[in-house]
Amino acid sequence: MPALTYPEAIVVGLFQGVSELFPVSSLGHSVLIPALIGGRWARDLNVSAPESPYLAFIVGLHVATALALIVYFWQDWLRIAGGFATSLRDRQVKTADQRLAWLIILATIPVGIAGLLLEHVFRTVLGKPIPAAIFLTVNGVILYAGERMRRRAPAQADASAQAALAQAAPAGHARQMAAVSASQPAHLATRERPPGHRTDRQRELAADRAADQRLAGLRYPQAVLIGSMQILALLPGISRSGVTMVGGLTRGLSNEDAARFAFLLATPVILAAGALKIPDLAGPLGSGIRGQILVGSLFSGIGAYLSVRFLLRYFQTRTLTPFAIYCVVAGLGSLAYLTLT
Repeated sequence: MPALTYPEAIVVGLFQGVSELFPVSSLGHSVLIPALIGGRWARDLNVSAPESPYLAFIVGLHVATALALIVYFWQDWLRIAGGFATSLRDRQVKTADQRLAWLIILATIPVGIAGLLLEHVFRTVLGKPIPAAIFLTVNGVILYAGERMRRRAPAQADASAQAALAQAAPAGHARQMAAVSASQPAHLATRERPPGHRTDRQRELAADRAADQRLAGLRYPQAVLIGSMQILALLPGISRSGVTMVGGLTRGLSNEDAARFAFLLATPVILAAGALKIPDLAGPLGSGIRGQILVGSLFSGIGAYLSVRFLLRYFQTRTLTPFAIYCVVAGLGSLAYLTLT
């Protein structure tokens, strides 16, 4: 019998892709779901077991999650990569893209070092159902406290800036279309304007640029502090995106900008974590489950792409509070079930 079945791969892959970006902890769910289902799931899907193929599998799924984030933010990453390249070439940091590139690099260093030093210890000692249920409850408390502690004045300023941008974008588009029409022959100028979805897309791209410019306004120590919050996600049950968003909220970011920065910061970390496990998956640990890995990765990537698309729109008007409630209820419920049965 294979160490991982296709139904297990599909369920775990989907949960990984979704819960990695939703502020509810993918590792916590990867530990708790098999334990709650019981039977073969509990035996096969044990991240704390030495040389666990399940651990290699779920961390390998991070590659699919990171690729989904890169696909969604591809225009942002092109600008950021361009900013980094020109910063090295010109030996200066002047533009928003250059500054954002260095903010992401510096903010990623602490969690990268901590992951290399502490991941094995945290996983083997705490990667068990009871600790995961406790930390999931703690995650809910952190999310709720972050919403209560947030600096509301800067968040309201961000909302006002976005509202102004949304109002200005259509006018800018109209001026652009007028200029194009003036340069065309009369019979071409009478053609219909582009469909409304093009205007909407242009407005979205303008909003993305404005968000990146606001994020580039963070000070370097602030960005490092926000990025360092990801270290807590080494604990099963603590959400990487959740604690990073809380760090952003306490630094004055809006929910939407905090989510955006959390996803940008998570991309290199998730990709690196997955890439480190690829040799394991290509070796003995991946023997007999490579088909399951491909299927799980497909579902993980789809889940991640749909999640980031949903969450960035969700956080335009909503908060972390519903996720905080879910984590507390799910954590306490899992803890009660695991200890009483």
